[in-house]
Amino acid sequence: MKHDSHIIAVDGGGTRCRFLIEGHGARHAVELGSANVTTGFDAAMDVLREGLAALGAAAGLSGADLRRVPAFVGLAGVKGAGMAQRVAAALPLAYVRVDEDRPAAIRGALGARIGAVAHCGTGSFLGRQAPDGLRVLGGWGAVLGDEASAYWVGRQLLAAAVNAEDGVVERSAVISGLSDQFSGPQDIVSFAFEAPPREVAALARRVTAAAEGGDPVARAIMAEGAAYLMRSLAHLGWKAGEPLCFTGGIGPHYTAYLPEAARACVVAPAGSTMDGALALARDFSKELAP
Repeated sequence: MKHDSHIIAVDGGGTRCRFLIEGHGARHAVELGSANVTTGFDAAMDVLREGLAALGAAAGLSGADLRRVPAFVGLAGVKGAGMAQRVAAALPLAYVRVDEDRPAAIRGALGARIGAVAHCGTGSFLGRQAPDGLRVLGGWGAVLGDEASAYWVGRQLLAAAVNAEDGVVERSAVISGLSDQFSGPQDIVSFAFEAPPREVAALARRVTAAAEGGDPVARAIMAEGAAYLMRSLAHLGWKAGEPLCFTGGIGPHYTAYLPEAARACVVAPAGSTMDGALALARDFSKELAP
């Protein structure tokens, strides 16, 4: 029988894993390192078990009681039912729903509202929440996707810089400014192949700042990213009049490049990914009710 007085929410990403237990009017939180089950399953499970044990201790629950607490666990790297089942089977929990990390982010941003989220951080994804369910697209990583992400914006800047060497792209100020970091086109090519995504993504700050100042190359990159977002939103079924939330470091910068009707729908996120994970944990607990 499940433990009716508590719920557990877990938000596990590639950088950190956050745990929260709620019950009897109190909350206890724990934060540990990354937990990506695709890139390191055993290491991720060690982090998850350590975090759950710490939650139980903070809430004064025995291992047996903790096992009966309903939990929602949203994790980076869960890309299908098989992985979700594998994670669930390895956790010391009898009532657990394991999913990828995007549903919690969308629920946190929108609350219970019908609407869409465009997440543009180092990576990117989009999702629309509606009465008939949740639809999500993107999130396929830097090699195959992540359009409109900070990584993508940085990569587009690097591509524009080498194309400027051939005279195909205007050598605007944002391209000329790369000379403080790179010695020439071959240095740019080497960086593009060797740098981790976060370092390429860091170049996006140059683009957003230059675009605000009217730089034509920077503005073209931002406009291309916004066009991708609008096509994706249409594919998800989003319609003008529904809330649209931008999350991630570069996400809000796209607002100025949207059509007026879409720009009027942009609202601030209602909450965080952990707020979404808690809401999904509550939903799961209600589903278990006799």
